[in-house]
Amino acid sequence: GLASDRVTDVPGSSGYFHGGITAYSNDVKVSVLGVSPRTVREYGAVSRQVALEMAKGALTALGADIAASVTGIAGPSGGSGRKPVGLAYMAFATKRKRRTRKVLFKGGRRALKEKFAQALLEFVLENIL
Repeated sequence: GLASDRVTDVPGSSGYFHGGITAYSNDVKVSVLGVSPRTVREYGAVSRQVALEMAKGALTALGADIAASVTGIAGPSGGSGRKPVGLAYMAFATKRKRRTRKVLFKGGRRALKEKFAQALLEFVLENIL
């Protein structure tokens, strides 16, 4: 959501930005983006696999040429030893290209959301330039 907000702050963005889906719950990840329930069960909502399925699903759902996703733990709760607060996985997808990245940041909830959004936009730029 925050990454979409940043993109659409640019005048004329409707010429290249189809839309965004804020799939906060697992149910929305599955029902709207087509993430496999098995993938969520096996790897968890915050995983490379779920991020990639989210991006691929967004390509289809939005009829886009490029899609990106991020799934993470912004806290203050929800983290664990294996998946701490500040962890996020991002994915970039086109019909031919798939990329994922893991990031880990420190900070409070708002700061983490800002860092996740910025990292996602930079990741997209790296993959389209």
